[in-house]
Amino acid sequence: MNFNTNHKINQVTENTLVIGIDIAKHKHYACAIDERGRVLQKSFPFSQSREGFDVFYEKLLTLRTTHGKTELLVGFEPTGHYWMNLAAFLSAHGIPFIMVNPLHVKKSQEMDDNLQTKNDQKDALVIARLMRDGRFSYPRILEGVEAELRNGATLRSKIQEDLNALQNRILRWLDRFFPEFTSVFKNFGKMAYAVLEKTPLPVDIQGKSPEELLFLYRQVEGLKSPQLPKAKQLVEVAQQSIGLTEGLVMARIEIATLLQQYHLMQRQLNKLTEQLLELAKQMTDYVYLASVPGIGDVTIVELLSEVGSLTQYEHPRQLIKLAGLTLRENSSGKHIGQKRISKRGRRKLRSLLFRVMIPLIRHNDAFKQLHEYYTTRTVNPLRKKQSIVVLCGKLLKILHALCKKKIRFDEQHMMKDLYCLVEAA
Repeated sequence: MNFNTNHKINQVTENTLVIGIDIAKHKHYACAIDERGRVLQKSFPFSQSREGFDVFYEKLLTLRTTHGKTELLVGFEPTGHYWMNLAAFLSAHGIPFIMVNPLHVKKSQEMDDNLQTKNDQKDALVIARLMRDGRFSYPRILEGVEAELRNGATLRSKIQEDLNALQNRILRWLDRFFPEFTSVFKNFGKMAYAVLEKTPLPVDIQGKSPEELLFLYRQVEGLKSPQLPKAKQLVEVAQQSIGLTEGLVMARIEIATLLQQYHLMQRQLNKLTEQLLELAKQMTDYVYLASVPGIGDVTIVELLSEVGSLTQYEHPRQLIKLAGLTLRENSSGKHIGQKRISKRGRRKLRSLLFRVMIPLIRHNDAFKQLHEYYTTRTVNPLRKKQSIVVLCGKLLKILHALCKKKIRFDEQHMMKDLYCLVEAA
């Protein structure tokens, strides 16, 4: 048991009233216990409303007075987004609150009665007893710029998902009416969308020369110099197209609608990204994060939206744990299990680190050489994916140090650390 857990347990004294709450959409249940786990108040409901919160607050004060307690400790499991309103209410009234891991609640439900029963009243008591045992975490409520970044990044992610869905719908349309299109345009750029806007169907291309097609495409805003070879390829494939030839009136309306939605959402995404970047630049961390070659503005926005300011963390191990990159082991007796990452943490943060590490390995000399060292060293060489996981943790340590010490990234300094590793080996 580490110091942190001891500190949590010590928070619950004989003067503490422990309140466990099971969160739901419309009605919450709360249960009160003392430091020994004895039930002082059976689970009682209160609604997700101002009136319900006020009733709950008055009940807390009454219970504290009735049982002679001087301190309150309120906790709940973060169920979806329904806990946020209650958390804001508690903060406004100066009541400290903590979080209990939903997985811990699920694993502990049978400890008291040895039954698989699950209901809101029982969960509230389970949560309260987990709190008494120090099995909780301290949430950090985002405020100001950090809150704006989190909300904006979530919205940006949703828009990006919708854009991907629209692209898939466009591809489905092409599979039906112009399947040869993707053999000409491997990647969808400005000219590809110009073709879909002006000549979406093979029949629109047939009978036209490449020069005539270029004249049409130049009329599309943002496309100044369409490629003649692409136009020639279009003329060739249109002659042999196996696309459907029935229902073309509605097909034109469908692709026009999809393109309008796509361009609108693309403009929204670009505007939102600019606004998020302006917010990120207001944080002191931005300058130091941007000093790392290979980390772009969008990456910084996503990183800060996931973790907030890196200066809030006392040790980089907290960031590594938050990303779910800590190692877990499954060993017993003589059996030594293989170590793997826990994947307990913020999934988006872990995904972001993996996406960032690939270009860093390719274009950042320090990370590239470190990756080569890990995968080719004579003693305990790592597989490529293992090396990437290690480098993701290394990156978090570097970024944390840069922001904490307020210094810019120095590639030569990192290379010296690599040389020290090689010499030690």
